[in-house]
Amino acid sequence: MLDGGYLQYVGLGVSHMLSGYDHLLFLFGVVFFLHKFSDVAKFVTAFTLGHCITLVFATFLQITWNYYLVDALIAISVMYKAFDNNGGFQKHLGCESPNLLAVVFGFGLLHGFGLSTRLQQLPLGDDPTAMLIRILSFNVGVEIGQIAALTVMVWGLAMWRRRASFPRLSTVANNILMFAGALLLLMQLHGYQHDSDPDSFRFPSKEHMHEHEDLDIQRSTQTGRDTL
Repeated sequence: MLDGGYLQYVGLGVSHMLSGYDHLLFLFGVVFFLHKFSDVAKFVTAFTLGHCITLVFATFLQITWNYYLVDALIAISVMYKAFDNNGGFQKHLGCESPNLLAVVFGFGLLHGFGLSTRLQQLPLGDDPTAMLIRILSFNVGVEIGQIAALTVMVWGLAMWRRRASFPRLSTVANNILMFAGALLLLMQLHGYQHDSDPDSFRFPSKEHMHEHEDLDIQRSTQTGRDTL
């Protein structure tokens, strides 16, 4: 990433989203009962605006937190959506669900902060303009990956809704989603508990750039010796 161009950051954003099971599980919960394309677009837009805000601003302003704890909160967002999908507020709390659009936007802010904590582990450079373009390139990649994942999710759910098994197994599916969120929560808390320095591999960009330059000099010197 030190020598990579902006397209490499786009590719990194795509791969991060497609491998980000916590983000994908939450999105799966969001679109699970959405039948209309307009509803999918509305809620996904709210989520996207949320995570774009914190991804860009938190990274550019270098606002960070322990990434294990951020990811633990993201796991709770997965559990929340599964609980809501199964009518948990009505069944167990005797109240209506909070405004879903506002909730999705709020969790989008949280997910964007999680993306930011990971992106800040990379040497984004010291030039503000180049740094901002790298962040935006990564964000573009995240959106491309999100669109690709959502296309598969929405299509798969649309096919499943046509089958008689959907009403019967939808509750089971969301119970599994809640279990997956709980498992992710335990994994992140376990990581936080057993990592004495969770930011140990996050390095200052200047220091790492100097190390990289020293390594290039060593390689050039060794190549010259080999040639002689």
